[in-house]
Amino acid sequence: MFKNWNVCTDQSSGMVPGMNTFPVTLSGKRVRLEPLALSHVSALWRAASESAENYRLTSVPASEADMRAYVETALADAAKGLFVPFATVDLVRDRVVGATRFATLERWSWPTPPKDPRPFYDGVEIGWTWLAASAQRTHVNSEAKLLMLTHAFDVWRVRRVMLKTDSRNSRSRNAMLRMGAKFDGVIRAAMPAFDGGIRDSAYFSILESEWPEVKSHLTKLVSRDSA
Repeated sequence: MFKNWNVCTDQSSGMVPGMNTFPVTLSGKRVRLEPLALSHVSALWRAASESAENYRLTSVPASEADMRAYVETALADAAKGLFVPFATVDLVRDRVVGATRFATLERWSWPTPPKDPRPFYDGVEIGWTWLAASAQRTHVNSEAKLLMLTHAFDVWRVRRVMLKTDSRNSRSRNAMLRMGAKFDGVIRAAMPAFDGGIRDSAYFSILESEWPEVKSHLTKLVSRDSA
């Protein structure tokens, strides 16, 4: 077991349902997810400019000016409570290597009040994730996902975490299965594709009841990847 691994969360005090849950910092042994800020623009652009080969099916800004606009838009949406965006920091190399965020922050309308109401959200999505070419297939993605899932299930106490990707993106789909998510199906003609045309989206999810097993599995992956 990876006994030294831990999660530290740093949130504003006095959080109540309906309040914005941004910013929050998630810290692990080798990865830190920092609240996205304009100060990250240059470092994010350096990470994105390593190689565009793997971004054909992913929305990654193609210039430093585009990266600034990307961050500004994310921060504006975060202020509206639509997203909780992060810059991904590889602590091993002490550098920003990408970005990710919580999205689709759901508070369900119940016919009758549930016996176990959740303090923040009933469901969330993890997405808008991209990594520098040099950070792909390293310890970074596994630990970042462990940090986010731990926060979603153990702090926000959500009932479901959703993930989705272009149905053609086999690398992303395999990564979701590798982390322990279940394949839910494909929504045809779901949205515009980043390479043009119309995208079919493959959906995956992790349920609250599945989280203990997924957490154990991911912790072992993080331990192995870090080794």
